Amino acid sequence: MDVGVTGQPTGERADARELSFDAWVEVRVAALLRFAYFVTGSQHAAEDAVQTALTRACERWSRVRRTTDPDAYVRRMVVNAHVSGWRRAGRRELSVAEVRDTGTAADAVEGLATADAVWRVCTGLPRQQRAAVVLRFYEDLDDAEIATILGCSQVTVRSHVHRALAALRSELERQEHADD
Repeated sequence: MDVGVTGQPTGERADARELSFDAWVEVRVAALLRFAYFVTGSQHAAEDAVQTALTRACERWSRVRRTTDPDAYVRRMVVNAHVSGWRRAGRRELSVAEVRDTGTAADAVEGLATADAVWRVCTGLPRQQRAAVVLRFYEDLDDAEIATILGCSQVTVRSHVHRALAALRSELERQEHADD
């Protein structure tokens, strides 16, 4: 195991029981922000959700670090923070696709257009389905881990993913035919 300047483990999946809260955050914050971005669809909302979750996790760190999987526990806190945010607002915000300058040829533009189309379709999915797809395909978690984070059974996770993929395929095919 790699050890950083502070003598703490630096591996991405370092055991949280061995780390102080600050050391754990240093190791995991990038992955949490990436996860939150895929769940929320916006960098600003992702940063807010992660900040809220980390504030709560810090207050409860002695309990959080003793859980079976502190990463899953905090990811669930991120999802809850996001849901609470849009419930408080009384409406659901729709994300706007971010256009990035790729600086490359037509293949990159086509790839960006496809990714943008997929993301726009993902934002139209129900919250649980979108979260299940993000956890499965962007965070590469298995059904058991996703079920723990979303607070549902593994069968429900598989159902969410199946329905979300069916909706994504259908909508992308509809858009493709509309472009023809």
